[in-house]
Amino acid sequence: MKKKLNKKIIIGVLALQGSFTEHVTALKKLKIETLLIKEAQHIDSVDGLIIPGGESTAILKLMNENKITHILKKYILNGLPVWGTCAGAILLAKKVTGLNKATLGVIDIEIIRNAYGRQNDSFKESVRIPKIQENQFPGIFIRSPKIIKIAKDIAIFGKIRNKEIVGVEHGNILATTFHPELSNNLRIHQYFIDKIKS
Repeated sequence: MKKKLNKKIIIGVLALQGSFTEHVTALKKLKIETLLIKEAQHIDSVDGLIIPGGESTAILKLMNENKITHILKKYILNGLPVWGTCAGAILLAKKVTGLNKATLGVIDIEIIRNAYGRQNDSFKESVRIPKIQENQFPGIFIRSPKIIKIAKDIAIFGKIRNKEIVGVEHGNILATTFHPELSNNLRIHQYFIDKIKS
């Protein structure tokens, strides 16, 4: 199932619900070809995949209906680079409080849905991301989940307030609880592109 990297990389964006168009716009600014993923058969055509923010229960329901869930999990476990933002991070997590359905469960973290409150409790906070030498990344948190526990082998990718984990990484998997696609800062998108290339 592991595939050779194309000379010109193609990044898929799961396009069932949520902020997938904003990710596509960000990737186009970086001159990256994208493919909207709505069916399982399309996953074989991409070198990496972004699972966007949105409503995690709705995305999961549509993934199951479109028979994407099990196939996508196999690809990720076989090395497909994947980045989940907000709801996407929830779908990648092994344990989720507030969700009574099975997720992809590919990264050993525990996460709480809507941990910061409702839509009107949305906020902006600077995110410190040492891996890209960024101390002031504009983190946009909308009905965001909170990572409350990570396994020993999980790397912390980003923090706010010097203590709260808002990004994690393990091998080919990246998860952020905020929405980089809604900011004008493309550094995490570029980081994911470089991750795919390497």
